[in-house]
Amino acid sequence: MKLSELSPVAGSTQVGKRKGRGTGTGNGKTAGRGHKGQKARSGGKVRAGFEGGQMPLARRVPKRGFNNIFAKRLTAVNLSQLDVFEKGAVVDAAALIEKGIIPGCKYGLKVLARGEVTKKLTVKAAAFSESAKAKIEQAGGKAEVV
Repeated sequence: MKLSELSPVAGSTQVGKRKGRGTGTGNGKTAGRGHKGQKARSGGKVRAGFEGGQMPLARRVPKRGFNNIFAKRLTAVNLSQLDVFEKGAVVDAAALIEKGIIPGCKYGLKVLARGEVTKKLTVKAAAFSESAKAKIEQAGGKAEVV
């Protein structure tokens, strides 16, 4: 085999479509741009969200409240999910991930009060709801803020 005999696999390369090269090509005359209008002109682009001068949807919809784009959302876990741990266990984000209860914990863990806790557990989290903390302590466990 020589360098001059090398060629790409059949069908792997295609010649690009040449616009505006006669009607026989299927891309002649208007070159696939249609007839007239802004998008038919040279430099005739419209920005994303532009609706032809109509008030754009993003500005028509009412805005309410405040959305903190820098907020670090805590991963929520309910007390009913902590039932898989044995008595006296230390429950933290790593233990929950290991058991497959949560997929990951990027910014911290918050324990919520849905369900009951029946075992004495030491729960370590970034935050607790008041009722979750009370239920953990009522069962003889500890709620530690880390």
